[in-house]
Amino acid sequence: MITDELKTQFCNEVLKFTQNNKETYIDAVLLTSEKFGFGPEVGAKLLSKPIIEKIKVEGEEINLLPKMCKLPF
Repeated sequence: MITDELKTQFCNEVLKFTQNNKETYIDAVLLTSEKFGFGPEVGAKLLSKPIIEKIKVEGEEINLLPKMCKLPF
């Protein structure tokens, strides 16, 4: 069962991993999911919106996701 405490703990571990190891958020989610003993598909359900947005940006930068059009401001 997914609890708020588990979500918070998972997100904190992902953030700590990216800060300490200078790794991407994608790698951090994969390795943290492995550390917690479940697959990345479960880890994805635990992510907060800010982390999801950072993963989208990373995906666009390495051409895993199509780049979103941005308005010129």
